[in-house]
Order: sequence, then structure tokens, then C-alpha cells
Amino acid sequence: MAENKLKIAMLSAHSCPVGDLGARDTGGMSVYIRELARELGKQGHLVDIFTRVHDPNDPRTEDLAERVRLIHLKAGREARIQKMDVYFTLPEFTFNLENFWERNQLHYDIVFCHYWMSALVGKYLRQKWEMPYIAMYHTLGAVKNTLGIGEGEPALRIVSEGDTIKDCQRIIVATEKEKQEMVCHYDALPEKIGVVPCGVNMELFRSIDKNDARNKLGLTEEKILLFVGRIDPLKGVEQLIKTMPLLKKDGNLRLIVVGGDENSNYELEELKKLADGLSIRESVTFQGLVKQEQLPYYYSAADVCVVPSYYESFGLVALEALACGTPVVAADVGDLRNIVRQGETGYVVADNSPEKLASGINLLLNRSQNDAEFALSIRASVTRFDWSKIAVKVAGEMQSVVENRLASVI
Repeated sequence: MAENKLKIAMLSAHSCPVGDLGARDTGGMSVYIRELARELGKQGHLVDIFTRVHDPNDPRTEDLAERVRLIHLKAGREARIQKMDVYFTLPEFTFNLENFWERNQLHYDIVFCHYWMSALVGKYLRQKWEMPYIAMYHTLGAVKNTLGIGEGEPALRIVSEGDTIKDCQRIIVATEKEKQEMVCHYDALPEKIGVVPCGVNMELFRSIDKNDARNKLGLTEEKILLFVGRIDPLKGVEQLIKTMPLLKKDGNLRLIVVGGDENSNYELEELKKLADGLSIRESVTFQGLVKQEQLPYYYSAADVCVVPSYYESFGLVALEALACGTPVVAADVGDLRNIVRQGETGYVVADNSPEKLASGINLLLNRSQNDAEFALSIRASVTRFDWSKIAVKVAGEMQSVVENRLASVI
């Protein structure tokens, strides 16, 4: 391992890091993998990301950045399939992964597995190749089941998470809360868990003049609320829609919902029916998928970005909004209490009830601060989350595992 530079195999079996953000199975985890890999590459590490072919047109190998490749492996149908169906393609995914390594005479210092399905592949690689692996789960099945929102997570997931949590050499979590949940629900060893927050691309997510952003997007409303994310029951979009009638309307007010694809049609129709029932349908825009490069315009155009989730493992959307200088109102989930500075860059409220969300939103909508100065102070509050700083910490976690393994061999 020359000059402490690592050769890293990242596994993301079920979700492609360059998939459409806001689609059912493409969210914060995909952003995390892509941005972390790019920054690790900048810092001199070599990263190969392995995922399954999601479309026949997917290139088998693709350079994402210097020293960073994305590699698509055949595993099941070359199409988007249901998340749980990916489990049954893992043997083919693993077989083709090993073949790719052998054909190209590849060797890695460590495997970084994302989500429980990839961790199962990591467990196999450790047993056969004696290759160390670390895991990041991004969400935990047992925690989601305690909430009782949306579809329950199957026992297969819970058992698999438990097995790999015990088997892997190191676990990365984004928050102290997630560490406690892992210890509580899975009997994980606290000393095995490293806490490293998620990062944000401060170059991409920047403050754009509000009027310029609105002109580019063709928005004319005086006040704009923004939601960004997957259309999923856990995201609490219906709570935000129910908030609209409770807000003080000093002029026009619009809610823009960014996210959702053809697999979210049922959920979207239900949200539209809810807006109809509240007689606010004309004030809600369902924007659908938006490319990541366009998101800074939406964040900058908004007066408030709202995170009404029942559950978040971290709260990446809030971080992106703040980097664009837009204040946030969020339910007290993930690490939002540490991301948002209460009363300064937004408000974290006790839960996602419409009344609680409305109280925070009204305070921000009625503020009398200079938008440009306010945006700069908000952006400054999240510079500590720049990916260049986060990647150093993640690399340190991996290097400790590799060094401990080398020491045990010697």
C-alpha cells in the first residue's frame, strides 16, 4: 500500500450511483457513493464501484473521475427490478465480480459495501478471498419496522443485517443516533462502529441569486416551499401538503415537490388527491425527477426547504439546501438537529405534524433579513461537511482496518 493510498472496491449491488435521483431506489446513498468516490480519487486513492446492469445501454465500464471507475455487472434481467428481487441476483453478481477481478488481475486493499445486500457479497469475499470489508447500511430494517410507516421490511433483511454487522471488520454510520440504534437492535459492538457524517459538494451546491434562479425555472410566486426526495411514505410528503392550509399567505405561496418516477405513480396520485381535498391543488407543483446539476436552482429559488420525514439516516437534502444558502425546516430525524442551527439557519421541530412544521415555516417566511446576507451565513454553517474533509475521515477508517489486518498477519 504505497504512501497510504488505498485500492478500494465499492459495492452497490441494488442501486446505481449514476441512476436518476428521486426515483424509488435512487436517493442519498447513490449521491454518497458517487461523491465520496470522486473525492477519494482526488486524494490519490483508486476506487472501482461495482453495481448491476440496470439498463442494456449501461456501459460495462465508465470513468467517473480520475482514479474512479463505475463497473456494471450482469445480474438478473438487464432492467430495473424490484429491490428485493435484487437479492436473488446476488450469486450471479458475485460470480461476475470475481470473474472481472481475475480477468483483469485486480487486487484491492479493502471492500466497502453499501446496504445490506452488498454486505452479504462482502461476507462471501471475506470467507473466500480473506479480503477485509467494511459496511455502511444507510438505513436499518429493524428501525424502519419500529416506525410502522409504509411496507414492512422482511425478516431476511433483518437477519442479513445482523449477520454482516457481526462479520464485517468495521461499520460506518453517519450519526451517533444510528450507532445507538445498531447497538440496540443488532447487538453491534460499539467499538466496531465509526461515526462519520455525510458530505456535500460545495462546488455544485452553491448560492444562486434568488431572482436569477426563479427566472431560470420560470417561477413567479412570492413565496416558495421546496421538498426534494423520493416519493416514499417515510418521507412524509403528505404531512407537508397538510401544512399548506395552516401557513400565513402574505401573497402567493407555492409548494414544489421534486422527486418521483413512473414507479411512484400510485403515491403521487394519492398526494394529488390529498391536495385536491384540501383545495390547494393549484398551489402544489409535482416536478418529478430533476437532474442533480439543476437542483441548486431549485434550492436557491426556494424561501424554505422542508424535510418532513418520519425517518432519515442523516438528512442529506437539508445539507444541500443549506449549502445553497436556503433555510431548512425539518422534523427531528437523522442528524438534522446537528446540521440545522436552531433559529439561525432554520428550525428543527419535534415531529412532522402539520402544526409543528407550519410553526417553523411561518417564522422563516416572515423574517425580515437581507436574502443575500442570510444566504451567505447559512452556507458558511455547513463548510465543515465539505466532501474533501469527510473523505479524509472515511479513508482513515479504511486505513485502520487494512493496517490492523497487516499487523495480524505479521
